[in-house]
Amino acid sequence: MSEIIRIGTRDSELALWQAKTVQQQLENLGYKTELVPVKSTGDLVLDKPLYELGITGIFTRTLDIAMLNEDIDIAVHSLKDVPTILPKGIIQAAVIKRGNINDTLVFKNNEEFLSQKEAIIATGSLRRRAQWLNRFPTHTIVDLRGNVNSRMQKLKDNDDWNGAIFAAAGLGRIGIRPEEAINLDWMIPAPAQGAVMITSLKENEYAVNACAELNDEETEICTTIEREFLNRLEGGCTAPIGALAKIKNEEVSFKGVLLSRDGSKKIEVTRVEKLGSHHTIAKFCADYVIERGGKRLMDELLRSEKQTMVYSTKTLTEDQRHLLNHKISVKSADFIKVSINRIPKTILKSNLKNIIITSKNAVESLITNFSAEELQFNSIYCVGRRTKKLIEQKIGSVTHSENNAKNLANYLVDYIEGTEVTYFCSNLRLDELPKILEENNITVNEVEAYQTVYSSIKVDDSTEGVMFYSPSTVESYISQNKPKKIAFCIGETTAKEAKKHFKDVRTAKVPTVESVIELVNEYYV
Repeated sequence: MSEIIRIGTRDSELALWQAKTVQQQLENLGYKTELVPVKSTGDLVLDKPLYELGITGIFTRTLDIAMLNEDIDIAVHSLKDVPTILPKGIIQAAVIKRGNINDTLVFKNNEEFLSQKEAIIATGSLRRRAQWLNRFPTHTIVDLRGNVNSRMQKLKDNDDWNGAIFAAAGLGRIGIRPEEAINLDWMIPAPAQGAVMITSLKENEYAVNACAELNDEETEICTTIEREFLNRLEGGCTAPIGALAKIKNEEVSFKGVLLSRDGSKKIEVTRVEKLGSHHTIAKFCADYVIERGGKRLMDELLRSEKQTMVYSTKTLTEDQRHLLNHKISVKSADFIKVSINRIPKTILKSNLKNIIITSKNAVESLITNFSAEELQFNSIYCVGRRTKKLIEQKIGSVTHSENNAKNLANYLVDYIEGTEVTYFCSNLRLDELPKILEENNITVNEVEAYQTVYSSIKVDDSTEGVMFYSPSTVESYISQNKPKKIAFCIGETTAKEAKKHFKDVRTAKVPTVESVIELVNEYYV
């Protein structure tokens, strides 16, 4: 067993505890391992957009991407945070033995408030909120978010709060469960609460086989039923759904619940089947809830949530629209329209050594005007991974690429061979790259490969945020609209242009449309 299994994890205290537990179990079996804490999406290198791969979970996305990039071999998650459908190519490799499934009330001073008409309880979970209000309808619920430690500190800092609700497993695992805490046995937990999942690439047989030795069959059976129940109700973290399956005396017992946001409506279901005949429990119970008003209640939940309007300055595909949280309503249109120019063949007669391409539109223009045999360039320099990939597919190898035009210009100043470049660009282009080159005595021969035309639309005043994908989309928007909204930008160059006009500018971690969508989701949800 010489191969090292790289274990990906988020870097919170609880996530690290879970990852180290898996690490210890693997090493006890003789496997060599390495922990790889992953902070952000980082350098995204994928052949397909995120939506095509099915990457959706806000808490699992980072590790999914790291795995698909083959930066890690396995990932460790709190199973309740994992979407019920995994990304393409990623499988559930194991579920380790489940911990405490309960929700826990951490209170201050004493428990007398439980019998009083007024009390203030903190939780960020709609499920916990709804079940608490169903039992204590006159109490007030306040929002509480953050990791376990920060939530505990907020409870201590707010003198008027009587208590807060946590997952018992999380408190116990990192050793911060206070004495003044009680398990809420009456509260049905989140599907798969207290369970830890290990994921791996399906094709990574070594990692899959290693993790299979850690799998706890009873936990797997119970959490699979709970997650199927959740999936069939089409619920996520925004729906007050609880589910719990247990195995005892060769029987599987299940109880589930769906509530309204305020807890005033509740539909419960219970079911017991012999172990081995349990595979229809989730479907039976979900159908039971749906037939007794669950569908209407789910529709009410969706309608009751405030819809935030955003506008995309690029037409979004249906798959991209579906990536936006259901609380967010989006309109989209192309604020920039592109037309390919005819490039005279005489351009290619000169021996072009240093070619600069900063967009996929320029690539499209070149391959439209010329055959692959004609495009024999000695050195190609470009901006952006997707542009680089298209060049290498259609034209030839790329000598060097950078994330933005300024960085590319600075690189060329230091490393270019010769003192002349040919820049295939648009009629509308930023001055930064040619200016830097010319200031350093490098001649820039510009070839207008395509036309960029503003196609701005007047955006409704109810729109709160605007999604931008290039400096030109910002300029186009400003030509018809006032900059009084939040600007969500695809990269630093676009953000720099937006900051000339907008007060609130936010930049995506990765220069993709999907990353801009993720930025919008994180801000509004």
